[in-house]
Amino acid sequence: MKLDEAKLNTMLKDLLSVCKKNLHSVNEELITKGFKLSYEAHKNHFRASGEPYFFHPYEVTMIVAKEIPLDDISVVSSLLHDVVEDTDISIKFIEQEFSKEIAEIVDGVTKIGGVFKGQKITQAENYRKLLLSMVNDVRVILVKFADRLHNMRTLQFVSSHKQRRIASETLEIYAPFANRFGLAKVKWELEDLAFKYLNKDAYNEISKKLKETRREREEYIQKVTEPIITRLNEHELIYEIGGRPKHFYSIYKKMIKQNKPLEDIYDLSAIRIILENNDPNECYYVLGIINQLFKPIPDRFKDFISIPKRNNYQSIHNTVIGPDGKLVEIQIRTRVMHEIAEKGVAAHWKYKENVDSSNTDLEDWVNLIRDIFENVSKDEASSEILQSFKLNLYQDEIYVFTPRGDLKILPLDSTSVDFAYEIHSKVGYHCIGAKVNGKIVPLSSPLVSGDQVEILTSKNQHPNKSWLQFVRTHKAKSNIRKYIQKEEDRIVETGKEIWKRKLRKYKLNFTPDDINKLIAKLKYDNQTKFFVAIAEDRVDLELILNPTELKEEESIDLEYDKFTKHARDSVGEILIQGEHKGFVYTYAKCCNPIPGDPIVGYITIGEGIKIHRKNCKNLLSLSENSETRLVPVEWPGSKDSFFLAGLVIKGEDRQGILKDLSNSIAGFNNTNIKSVTMNTNDSMFEGFFTVYIQNVISLNQLIERLKKNKGIYSVERLDSSS
Repeated sequence: MKLDEAKLNTMLKDLLSVCKKNLHSVNEELITKGFKLSYEAHKNHFRASGEPYFFHPYEVTMIVAKEIPLDDISVVSSLLHDVVEDTDISIKFIEQEFSKEIAEIVDGVTKIGGVFKGQKITQAENYRKLLLSMVNDVRVILVKFADRLHNMRTLQFVSSHKQRRIASETLEIYAPFANRFGLAKVKWELEDLAFKYLNKDAYNEISKKLKETRREREEYIQKVTEPIITRLNEHELIYEIGGRPKHFYSIYKKMIKQNKPLEDIYDLSAIRIILENNDPNECYYVLGIINQLFKPIPDRFKDFISIPKRNNYQSIHNTVIGPDGKLVEIQIRTRVMHEIAEKGVAAHWKYKENVDSSNTDLEDWVNLIRDIFENVSKDEASSEILQSFKLNLYQDEIYVFTPRGDLKILPLDSTSVDFAYEIHSKVGYHCIGAKVNGKIVPLSSPLVSGDQVEILTSKNQHPNKSWLQFVRTHKAKSNIRKYIQKEEDRIVETGKEIWKRKLRKYKLNFTPDDINKLIAKLKYDNQTKFFVAIAEDRVDLELILNPTELKEEESIDLEYDKFTKHARDSVGEILIQGEHKGFVYTYAKCCNPIPGDPIVGYITIGEGIKIHRKNCKNLLSLSENSETRLVPVEWPGSKDSFFLAGLVIKGEDRQGILKDLSNSIAGFNNTNIKSVTMNTNDSMFEGFFTVYIQNVISLNQLIERLKKNKGIYSVERLDSSS
C-alpha cells in the first residue's frame, strides 16, 4: 500500500510535535525537507511485513526524537539513514542538499551496517570498525541504536535464521554498547528482545511466572511505598515514587548465576524515588528517612552519586529489610540523574547547551577501547582481544584510591598490578609489591572498592609472565605482553648470535631448510623457540654440531697424516731450483703443505730447507727481514698431471648420500676417488674423501659442486686446520 497525502501530513505533524517537546531547537524546514526526501526515496520499497519501507526510517526518527532525544541534525540524519544503502542517492548529494555534518552521520550509519553483512560477529575487526565509526561523532552510533531498536521490535517478520543472527548480534554488540553510553532503557529493551529470540522457552517461562505473580508483587510494592510516601509528604518533598520491575534477561542471568529458580530470586522489583529538586544532598536526606523506616543492609549499599559509573550513571542503591523480612532495593536519584540514567549521552543534548558532537564525557572510554584495538601485540589472539573488549563493556567496577586520595576505576577483581599500570606503565613495569590499606599484600590479591593502594617499585623488577594469569585490565595485559615480546626478541637475537659463532667454529653452512629439519628433529615448534633455548643454554650445540669432537679431532689428525703421506708419495720428490738443488728438506708443520698448494722453501739453520705454503703466516713474518733465505721450489710433475687432494664433507646422513657424492666427484673433469671413510652419529655424517684432481682451481670448483647436494652442511679441503 502507498501512503496518501493526509497520512503523510499527520506523520510529519506528529514528528515535529515530538521534536518540539524534546529538543532544544527545531529547524522545521530542515526536518520537513528530510522527511520528504526519505519518503520519495523509499516510496516504492516495502518491508518483510508488507508495510511501506518508509515506516522504518520514520519510526527510527521517532525513537531518536523521543527515546534518545538528540538534536534536529540527528533527526534528519535518522530520516535519511537508509537512503544511500537502498537507493541511488549519494553521500555527496546529501552534503549538497543538507550539510556536511548530516552527510557524515548518514555515511557512518551506512558503514556500520556494512560491517556485519554476511560476516560473523565474533571478529575483532568488526568491533574495531564499529568503534571507529563513532570516534568523530557519537551521534552515528546513537542513530544506529535507534535503527537496531526498531529492527528488533519488528523482528517477527523475518526468517528464524535471520532472527537468531540479528538477536545474537544485538546481545553481543549493541546492548553492551548502549549500556556504556548510559542508554539504560534502550539496553534493557534490546536485551529482552534478543533474549526472546535466542531462548524462547526461558523467555516464555519467565513471562508466564511474572504475570502469575504480578498482583502479589504490586501489592507488596504498595506495602513498602505507603510509609515512605507518608514520610516524604511530611517533609514536603516533591518526588515521584514507583516500582521498577526487573527485566527478563536480567532475571534470567541471575537465575543462571545463582543457580536458583525464579521463585527464589528475591529482587524481582525495585522501588525508585526520583526527586524533582536537583540537589544531590536531598538524595542523602531521603536516604536517612528510608533507613529510619527499614533496617538497611550495609554491604549492599552503593553510592553512585559520590562516585559515578563510567557512563555517568548516578544514583543511590540502598537494600533494606522490608515487610515480611523480604529484601527490597530502593534507588534514590534526582530528575536530572534519572534522565542521564535512562538516556545517557543523549541527555546531554537536553541539559547542556552547545554540546560538542564528540562528547568529552565519553572520551576516556573511547580512548580505552581504541587502545585495545591499536595496541595489540603480535602474538595476541583475536579471541583475547575480544575478551578484553567485552570486559570493558560488561564489567562491574571497583573504586580504589591512591595514597593522595585520587580515584581509580577498575574492573571487578582487579589487582595491584592493574592499579600500577593504571597509574603509569613505568610503575607497572617495576612493581614489586603493594600496600593495601597500609598492609603488604601479594600482587595477585583482588582489590575491593574503598581500598587505598600504594605501589612499591624497584628498578631491578620487570614484568613476569605469570602476571598475565591474574591481571584484569587490557592496559596491564597489553603492556606485560609487549615487555615479554621485547625480551623474547632480545633473547632470540642472542641465540642466533651463539648459533652463528658455532657454525663459524665448525665451518658449517646450514641453509634455512637445514635449520628447519634440525628444529623438527629436536622437537621445537619454530625457530623462535629453538633460538630461545640456545640462548638459555638448554641446547647442547657442541653435541649437535660436533657430536664426537675429541674422536673427530683424533680421526682428522689420523686421516690427515695418512693422507699427506699418500699425497706427497704420489708426486715424488720436491724440485728445488738453483744452487740449493739436492739440499735436505722437510715439510713445515705450521702450514703442512700438500700437493696442489703453491709452495716456497725457507733455509733454516741446522734443519735444511723447510717447505711452506706461500701464504703461510709464519713464513711471511720470517721473510720480512730475510728474503735471501727464500728458495724457489715446486711439486714434481707436468701441468697436466693430477695430484692427490683430501676433502672433509659433513651433512645429513640420508639414504643414497654416498652415491650422490661419488657421482658428483666422478662426473667432474675425470676426477678419480682414491679412498672414502664415512663416520655417522645421530643422523649426521662426516666423510673423508681422497681424490686425484688436476689443480687447485679444479679442486675449488669440485668443492662448490659437492655443496649443492641435498643435505650437505659443509665441504672443505683436508688440511691441518680442518
